[in-house]
Amino acid sequence: MKLLFSLLFSLPFFLHAQCVTGTITDADDGSPLIGVSILWEGTTQGTVTDFDGKFSLCVSSPDSVVLVMTYTGYETLETLVAPGQKIGIVKLESGSQLLEEVVVTAYAVQRKKDVARSAAISRPANYGARYQNSPAYAPEPTQQESYNKITRNGFIKTKEQNFSTISTDVDRAAYANVRRILNEGKIPPADAVRTEELINYFKYQDPDPKTKDGIALRTEFITCPWNEQNQLLRVSARTMPITNEDLPPANLVFLLDVSGSMSSANKLPLVKESLKMLTQSLRAEDKVAIVVYAGAAGLVLPPTSGKDPATIVAALDKLSSGGSTAGGAGIQLAYNVARKHFVQGGNNRIILATDGDFNVGTSSQEGLLKLIEKERESGIYLTVLGFGTGNYQEGTMQELADRGNGNHGYIDSPAEAKKILVSEFGGTMYTVAKDVKLQLEFDPEVVAAYRLIGYENRLLAKEDFDDDTKDAAEMGAGHNVTVLYEIVPAGEYKEANYLGYLRLRYKPNTGGPSKKESYPVAANHHTDATASNDIRWAAVVAEFSMLLTDSKHKGSANWKHCLEMANKSIGKDTEGYRSEMITLIGKAEAVANVKNK
Repeated sequence: MKLLFSLLFSLPFFLHAQCVTGTITDADDGSPLIGVSILWEGTTQGTVTDFDGKFSLCVSSPDSVVLVMTYTGYETLETLVAPGQKIGIVKLESGSQLLEEVVVTAYAVQRKKDVARSAAISRPANYGARYQNSPAYAPEPTQQESYNKITRNGFIKTKEQNFSTISTDVDRAAYANVRRILNEGKIPPADAVRTEELINYFKYQDPDPKTKDGIALRTEFITCPWNEQNQLLRVSARTMPITNEDLPPANLVFLLDVSGSMSSANKLPLVKESLKMLTQSLRAEDKVAIVVYAGAAGLVLPPTSGKDPATIVAALDKLSSGGSTAGGAGIQLAYNVARKHFVQGGNNRIILATDGDFNVGTSSQEGLLKLIEKERESGIYLTVLGFGTGNYQEGTMQELADRGNGNHGYIDSPAEAKKILVSEFGGTMYTVAKDVKLQLEFDPEVVAAYRLIGYENRLLAKEDFDDDTKDAAEMGAGHNVTVLYEIVPAGEYKEANYLGYLRLRYKPNTGGPSKKESYPVAANHHTDATASNDIRWAAVVAEFSMLLTDSKHKGSANWKHCLEMANKSIGKDTEGYRSEMITLIGKAEAVANVKNK
């Protein structure tokens, strides 16, 4: 690969500073490169390229300066820039660590003995060339990966138990991980398929709440696509979006695993590029510190203002992997740093990036959970980001995030990093509602039985709903939560006006007592012509999940039906995520057909 560097100069000086702007692209195909570091040599001034490969760097020097450009997989380029000089095309030869990419272009799947280990970057369909030629992240053996056991929900007779209470869930890590496994040409393990996380990966067109600290609820019914005798109920909850400019000051601590298991390209190198993107979203009032851990834990960057991204990027670029994994010590040090620089009323958060391998120190999952639970009361939340394959411990990582009042994501590509850390920055990084609980009370005369689809690890007892000491899920700014129920109608269903009551309980992040709301659930059944794309698309994802896990409740579901329903329900897809899942349905069908031969 080669790097095309196009520079344009802004001639006027502003306060004795001349701004250099440019675009960095791949020389082979012209696609922009994101997260390239541009540093004014001998200073801490610098910047990184945005999602279109563009940057702007103002230098307060009348003399020529040297710009140093670095990017994973490419040789470092040093360019002497004089005021007024116009730079043409500069080409960089590939470095020794450059990765060759293998792009999957067809759904045909070979038998296992003939399949070479290769993978493409997963990406939304309309990202086009910008990720087509980015460095690939080749998979590793997955025998060390582990997933917590999921015992799927079955039907519950309403006359025996007519209350369904859950802690709402907004994690989305399972979808990216399932995508990664399908792109490797394999069907994911059943326990890797968390249905609610697949459903909630996508955006839905639900209305905003009426107040900035409120939560808007919505319900909708259609005939169940895989069992026409039943009904499908969608319940949604949505918080108010907040622009980055309106977010409170951030006190962020990057807690990075730099142990030997992080050496492969889809781990620490991808961690660096991902956090460089996040750095672009920071403001002068935001602070970032970096803590690393391997055989021991250490502070490699004290809290640094977001107005100095070059220093943050330089600290990231210096990191390398090696040693064992002292995860417990790293978490303790990160909390100490965050507590020391705590911002009252701010967004105090640790961002843990790891492959999930905790072998030294507090190594048991239960020990780590107790540590996180103890620290969350200080008002410092924990976001956990998983990377790579081979050591991915999904259960540990999700539990850490849950107990730390945070969320769990999985990053398999630069595109996913952009989605989680930039496009959804407010939702990922800023909590607006804590301990969010939903409760449905079904009328036994109208609903004979119900099945909650997913949320197996989020079930609560009926009495937990009114217990403010019971920990539950958090929701970020602008987050949607979708919950699906498959309902078996009772004798009075057709004549009923209401199915029961929907209740919501949550604590505003600003403090104060919990809020409680209750609404009757109208039996407003929709036909295919009147149903929204929201409920139809959620049904597509639920059916996709049941096919991947060969659910005993899949009824008449099959790959052809799932694909047809997806194409009809795609709706507004400006970012291409739904188109991407349609592609995954085709891949999953091809892999399943080979597996069944």
